[in-house]
Amino acid sequence: MSRVVLDASAVLALLQDEPGASEVERHLGQAVISTVNWAEVAGALAARGLPPAPVRVAVEALGIDVEPFDVEAADETGSLWTATRDKGISLADRACLAVGRVLELPVVTADPDWLELDVGVDVRCIR
Repeated sequence: MSRVVLDASAVLALLQDEPGASEVERHLGQAVISTVNWAEVAGALAARGLPPAPVRVAVEALGIDVEPFDVEAADETGSLWTATRDKGISLADRACLAVGRVLELPVVTADPDWLELDVGVDVRCIR
């Protein structure tokens, strides 16, 4: 199995045992999530009353590396705005796609709308 970038939706599917969780499990040990997308996961956890830091440690123990979001990824995120603005893609979603472009890795998401994007990233949907 090759490395992939996980969208927040994929990590949340795994953590909440939602449909597609088994697809995400296949990538454990070979997956990364950007700090931007981890912030989305942390927010969803906080909304449920769960402290994000211990969950992050558990997620990292499962083999998901939290990848720093750097200036190169920020530039790529900005460059995706024009191609995605009419498709309702959020800043965090563009950040995930940008990290996939920078690292030259496929992106795994639970959002089937991403399959329609033509942004130079191999998108794989878990549902």
